[in-house]
Amino acid sequence: MLSNRRTLILLFTAIAPMFWGTTYLVTTELLPPHRPLLAALLRALPAGLLLVAITRVLPRGSWWWRSLVLGTLNIGAFNALLFVGAYRLPGGVAATVGAIQPLLVALLSAALLRQRLSLHTVLTAIAGIFGVGLLVLRASAQLDVLGVLAAVGGAVVMAFGVVLSKRWTSPAPLLATTGWQLVAGGLVLLPITFLVEGSLPDFTLRNVAGYAYLALFGSAVAYALWFRGLRELAPTEVTFLGLLSPVVATTLGWLVLNQHLTALQALGGLIVLAALIGAQIRRTPVATEKTRVLVG
Repeated sequence: MLSNRRTLILLFTAIAPMFWGTTYLVTTELLPPHRPLLAALLRALPAGLLLVAITRVLPRGSWWWRSLVLGTLNIGAFNALLFVGAYRLPGGVAATVGAIQPLLVALLSAALLRQRLSLHTVLTAIAGIFGVGLLVLRASAQLDVLGVLAAVGGAVVMAFGVVLSKRWTSPAPLLATTGWQLVAGGLVLLPITFLVEGSLPDFTLRNVAGYAYLALFGSAVAYALWFRGLRELAPTEVTFLGLLSPVVATTLGWLVLNQHLTALQALGGLIVLAALIGAQIRRTPVATEKTRVLVG
């Protein structure tokens, strides 16, 4: 059963992947074309600098290098690989490959955090992958080896980042820790962006609005809620919420862009939601139930 406090934390954490699910719409409608790394950079670095300026707290001791590691995994490397995969693969393929992340987090949690890997978690993760595939994958989708490797790499580095974020609990305020990671990830992306994509384009007001939205809501707010969830909940519980992102992206495409929604996509969405709910249900051990009956 879900306690009221845990339910509230889950609901707030779920807002993060819902914001991330709006990224596709914002990118296609508001941002300049063919600048994926620039989008990742301007989503991370300004948001991180804003949070550091607000909190006015800098890392201490080991948290200088830990922030760099976590920022590279959760922000820098993840976003770079994510956009390479998105560029070289159809969105459905990229989203389906990315849906392996809950299973990866479950496996890494068992290895690094000594958390029990249950059959329930594995089956729920597989159901989530299947549901996302039905929701976004198209029969005409073309595979690209480099794109698939990038998408898998993105899921792997984010999975490591999620587990390490749980293992390394910062004593600093949540917003400060979030800001450190966003700045670190942004600084990792900075030279790569200008090396690959060149100088900045001429921005329109629509571009500025899009980047501002991604920085404020897609990063500062979303990552703060995401890392808050990781402090309070098990990594597997949090990472399953990431499946909401393709659900929101598909829904917005249907509502805003008039994209066609098939019966199979609707079924896939229902399977994803069922997997999300199933992942959050804590099953009471049978031995505990028997003991309760005997005592009663």
